Amino acid sequence: MPDADPQSSPVCLVCKRDDQATPLLRLRYRGEALWLCPQHLPILIHDPTSLAGLLPGAETLRPADHND
Repeated sequence: MPDADPQSSPVCLVCKRDDQATPLLRLRYRGEALWLCPQHLPILIHDPTSLAGLLPGAETLRPADHND
């Protein structure tokens, strides 16, 4: 999937809300520009495999190690 069309408004990978509805964080993965809202950032950190089907290769990502 190539970078989003610069003329289109970015949306959260998960909830599809745009930057008029929520702040968006840009990330790059496998050469693609992707967007996540703060609500869904913890999913990427703690349970990335749940993004399978939305984020290519998510099933191979490991959750963060916690050393609390």
